[in-house]
Amino acid sequence: MLIDQKFQFNIFRATLFMGALFMCCSLLNAQRPGVILTSDGVERIKSKLGSIPLLDQTLAAAIEEVDDEMKLAFEVPIPKHLGGGYTHDRHKRNYFILQKAGVIFQLTGDEKYGQYVLDGLKAYAALYPTYDQHPSNLSYAPGKFFWQSLNDANWLVYMSQAYDCIYDWINKDDRKHLNENLFRPHAEHLALSTPRFFNRIHNHSAWGNAAVGMAGLVIGDKELIQWALYGANNEIPGDKILDENGNFLELPEMKEAGFIANIDGAFSPDGYYTEGPYYQRYAMLPYMIFSQALANKIPEAKIYSYRDGILLKAVYAILSQTNTAGKFFPVNDALKGMSYKSRELIKSVGIAYHFGGQDPRLLSVALNQGKVTLDDAGLSLAMGLANGKAKPFNIPSIQLTDGANGKQGGLGILRSTFEDGEASLVMKYTRQGGGHGHFDKLAFTYFHNENEVFQDYGSARWVNIEQKGGGRYLPENRSWAKQTIAHNTVVVNQKTQFNGIVKNANRFHGDPYFFKTGDEIQVMSAKENNAYGNTKMHRTMALIKHESFDAPVVLDVFRIQSDTINSYDLPYYYNGHVMLTNFDYQKESILSPLGEEHGYQHLWKTGEGSPSKNGTKLSWFNNDVFYSLTASSLESDKLLFARIGANDPNFNLRNDPAFIIRRENISGNTVFASTYEIHGKYSQVAEVGTNTYSSISSVEVVLNNNDYTVVKVTTVNKEVLFFAVSNNDNSVEKIHDLKVDDLKLNWKGPFLFQK
Repeated sequence: MLIDQKFQFNIFRATLFMGALFMCCSLLNAQRPGVILTSDGVERIKSKLGSIPLLDQTLAAAIEEVDDEMKLAFEVPIPKHLGGGYTHDRHKRNYFILQKAGVIFQLTGDEKYGQYVLDGLKAYAALYPTYDQHPSNLSYAPGKFFWQSLNDANWLVYMSQAYDCIYDWINKDDRKHLNENLFRPHAEHLALSTPRFFNRIHNHSAWGNAAVGMAGLVIGDKELIQWALYGANNEIPGDKILDENGNFLELPEMKEAGFIANIDGAFSPDGYYTEGPYYQRYAMLPYMIFSQALANKIPEAKIYSYRDGILLKAVYAILSQTNTAGKFFPVNDALKGMSYKSRELIKSVGIAYHFGGQDPRLLSVALNQGKVTLDDAGLSLAMGLANGKAKPFNIPSIQLTDGANGKQGGLGILRSTFEDGEASLVMKYTRQGGGHGHFDKLAFTYFHNENEVFQDYGSARWVNIEQKGGGRYLPENRSWAKQTIAHNTVVVNQKTQFNGIVKNANRFHGDPYFFKTGDEIQVMSAKENNAYGNTKMHRTMALIKHESFDAPVVLDVFRIQSDTINSYDLPYYYNGHVMLTNFDYQKESILSPLGEEHGYQHLWKTGEGSPSKNGTKLSWFNNDVFYSLTASSLESDKLLFARIGANDPNFNLRNDPAFIIRRENISGNTVFASTYEIHGKYSQVAEVGTNTYSSISSVEVVLNNNDYTVVKVTTVNKEVLFFAVSNNDNSVEKIHDLKVDDLKLNWKGPFLFQK
C-alpha cells in the first residue's frame, strides 16, 4: 500500500472504529430500519406515493411479485443443485422475495408482509444447524445454502436487509433466536470457515465482507463489523482503539484483507476495477450497498469521500465502459449482453446520485434503466426524474488507468459519432486481472453502435444454466477463451502470452504510451514488453474522421521488435458474411484444427490464400452494414480463414469466424498495418445497397526503423494520407522532422496524420 494511502487509510480506520464503537453500543436502540432503507426514508417515500409515477410503479411491481409468491408455500429445500438447479434457484428467489417483502412491510404497514419475512427467516434458522455444508464439494469455498460461499454471501446481504425491516416489530425472543441460530453463525461461516474466500482482494471477498458487515450492523455485533472492515485474519485487540498516548494503534502485521483493503487494492484512481467491467458490475453492489449502510450508520466516516471518492468514480468508470446500448465491453471473463440495466447498476447509480451530489446526468441513465430501488437513494432518483432535472450522459473517449496507484497499464476507449451512430474502439493494456484475466495484451474490440465489428469472445460459460457444467466456467474457458489466439492481438510462435501461466502474467502489465482525443483524429498507443520474452510489441490505434470517408476509419499500426526469428499470427474475429476479397483462396473440403495447443486446437482451418500485390482486403456484411479490412502484406504472408469449434465435444463454444494474417520466419522487426471501415447500407425492403465497396485502395508501411514508423494510406480516389509514429519519444514538446519520399513530415508529439 502506498504511504499516503496508508496514512489516509489509518485516519479513516480510526474514524470508522470510533464511530463503530458509539454505534455498536446504541445499535439495539437505534431507529429501524436504518441499514439501507432508513426510518426517515420510509416517511419520505410514504409522503411521495401517488405523486411520482416511477416510484409508484416500482412499488406496485414489487407488491405484485411478492403477493404471487405468498400464494405458495414458503420452501427452504435441502441444498443439492449447482447454479441454475432447483434448490439453487429456490434459495436465490427466497432472498430476493424476503428483502422486497420487508420493504413493502415498512412502506405499507401491512403486517402480513412482516410475518412472511419472520416465518421465512425462522425456517432458515431451523434448517441451518442441521447440516454442515453444500454437498457438491466443487468449490474452493463451499457454502451452506449454495455450492459456493459467494452465493451464501449474496443471501446474507439481502436477508440482512429483510431482517432490518422487521427487527423492531418482532419480539425479543425471536430476535435472540435469529441472531444466535442464523445470522451470527452464518456470518462466522463466511468469515472463519472459508479464509480463501473472505481474506483476499477479489470480488468474492467484497461480497463476503459486505455480507458479514451488514449482518453485524443489523444485529449490533461489533466483532462482525471489525471482521468485515479489516479481515478475520487480523487481530484487533479487544475494544482498544487508541494506544496509551492517545494515538491510533499501529498494526504492522495487518494483512491485506477486509472491505477497506479491497477498496484500496481493487480500484485504480480512475475507478477502473482490475477484473474488468463485467465483474466490476457484479462487485459494485457489495461495495456500494455496504458503503450505503456505513454512510447511514456511521456518517462521520465519510465512506464515499474515501480515496478521493473512489467508489463514486467507479460508477462513472463502469458506465464509460459501455456501448450505445449500455452493454459492457467484454473484457476478461465476461458474458455478453450484460448491461447497466442489471440490478447491481440500478442500485449503484441510485447510490451514486444520492450520496454523490445528485449529478443530473445520472438521471438519464436511471431513465434508461427504467427502475429505481425502494429506499432513500431510489427516492432521490425518482424525485429528480419527476422534477425534470435529467441531463444527457454523454460518454467521452477515455483512458482508464489500472492498478491501485494508476501505474499498472490501462484500458483505452475511443469514440466518434457520425451520421449512422457511434464507432467505439477499445484497446486493452491493463494488468492480467487475476484469475478472471485473459492473456490478451494489446487486444482490441471495435463496435458500430452495439454491433461488434471485431469481437472479443468473452468467456466460455453459461451462467446459472445447470445443463452446462452446473452454470460454472467450462473447460473451454481455460483452453480457448483465455488464450491469446482467441483475441484480436498478435500471437508469437503460436504460443499464448506468458505461456498461459497466470502467476507470471500477474507480475506485469501493458505500458500506456500515448493517448489523445480530438474532433478529427484520436489516438491511443501502448507497449507490451514482457509477454513474449525479448519480443516487444507496440500497438498504435487511431480513430479518424476525414472527408474521404463516410464514417470514422480505424488505422492500426502494430509494430514488433525481436532479436530472434519468429512467426506471427494476427487474428481478426469479424462478425458477418464474407462479401469479397482481393486475393485468391482455397476453401478446405476436410476440416482440421490449426494446432494442438494454446487455443489453436479449437480453431478449424476453413481456407487459405495469399496476398495480392496491393496488400490484403476482406469485406463482409453484417446487420445490413458493410465493413472492410485493408492491410499491408508481405509476399510470403499466409491468409487463413478459420472458425471456432474444433475439439469441442459438448458444443460449448460458438462457431464464430476468424481471419488470420500469418507471417512466418521473420528476423528482426516487422509491422502489421491495417485500416477498418464502416461503410454503406443495405435495405432489405428495397433490396438496394449503397456504398457497398471500401473507400481505401491500399495500406503500405513506407518506413520502419528504431525511431519512426510511417504508414501510407491510398484511397480509391487516389488521395494519399500518411500516419507517422515516433517509436521511442512520446513527449509532446519535441518537434520531429522526417523525410519520406521527398515528403517532409513535421509534427509535434509522437504521431502525425497528414495528407
